Order: sequence, then C-alpha cells, then structure tokens
Amino acid sequence: MMWKEDTDFDITKNIKIVEWLKSELLTAVASLHEILVGGVKDKQDVVADVIANIILVTYLLGRRLGISFDRIDYKVEDKIRIGITEEHNVEKWYGELTEMREYLKKTRR
Repeated sequence: MMWKEDTDFDITKNIKIVEWLKSELLTAVASLHEILVGGVKDKQDVVADVIANIILVTYLLGRRLGISFDRIDYKVEDKIRIGITEEHNVEKWYGELTEMREYLKKTRR
C-alpha cells in the first residue's frame, strides 16, 4: 500500500507544478504585454528578463509534460528551417530566422 501513496503523491505534485508553470507562463506573457504597452521606462533589460523567463518556464513545462529539452530544441530548429524554406515574413523582411539558425549553431558547438 505504501507504493500507491508515493505514486499518488508524485502525480499530485506533478499536477501542482504543471498548474504553477502554466500560471507562471500566463503571468509572464501578461507582463510582457504590459511592458510593451508602455508600463516601464527602460524596457530593454526588463523585456529581456521577461522573455528569458518565458523561455525557461516553457522548457520546464515541456519537461513536466514528458518532452525532453533536446526534443524541444529539435522542434525549434525544425520551425526555423520551415520558416526559412517557406520564406516567413520575419525571414523575408529581416533574415532573422537565418540569423537565429547561425546563432544556435555557433552556441551549440
């Protein structure tokens, strides 16, 4: 009977952390929106902090949902490749997907 209680505790703990991470993600996106609307004077550092938090929480949420960090990275790289191939406007107008692909290659050596 002890095993079932431990398993129930782990499931409950996982559900709680998933719910907390979802809440953190929504809060961070709301903060980003508020900052961009004009709520902060020196935005660049604050925006970088909020975006970093969104990325961190997203990775952790994926992990809690059974998706490895490697798989998330693979999916990001795949989306970059598709965006370049399909000439997404961000790529067509600014070349930022190619720039991001090169940045990721350089930092993952």
